[in-house]
Amino acid sequence: MPHKAHSALSARARILENEFFAKRDQAKIAALRAEIEARAKRHGLAEVSGIPDESVMNQLLEVGVTAQTLAALSLVPLVLVAWADGKLDDKERKAVLEAAASRGLEPGHPAHELLSTWLCAAPEPALRTTWHDYVAAFRDHLPAETVQTLRAWVLDRATDVATATGGILGLGKKISSEEQAVLDDLASAFDPS
Repeated sequence: MPHKAHSALSARARILENEFFAKRDQAKIAALRAEIEARAKRHGLAEVSGIPDESVMNQLLEVGVTAQTLAALSLVPLVLVAWADGKLDDKERKAVLEAAASRGLEPGHPAHELLSTWLCAAPEPALRTTWHDYVAAFRDHLPAETVQTLRAWVLDRATDVATATGGILGLGKKISSEEQAVLDDLASAFDPS
């Protein structure tokens, strides 16, 4: 009988141990999955933005910014600047796409393809309003230094677009008054109300 009792006790001990370690392992596996998912999200944001600062990426993730949202946040200003004068010719379209590529949005990248599509027709006025509203919403949930990092990043790209097609033979004022008005409007979205 002691052998049977020992056997039953050993079996129960294994069940207890398996249950205990399985629960602990499940928690570890869940934590690992969460970390992998967070890294993938940070990587997606970094890939779309080109911003190397991991703390900025973490803060964006904390407020729910996705790679798709960040792509829209960065591409809408390029489109608005490109269409500032109400028209966009092939030379300007090419310059916009080259400016985007020089800032990390290479041909073949989904964001580059989206930008290319958006350059086929002038944006609706609601796009500017929606973009402003979004910037105002996240601006109030992020540290000021993060907002300023995003502001610089967005405005640098938009300014690249504005200067890409301005001037005559590389002379004169490179940013038109219409483009400057759009740039000023974009910058104002990042300022506290």
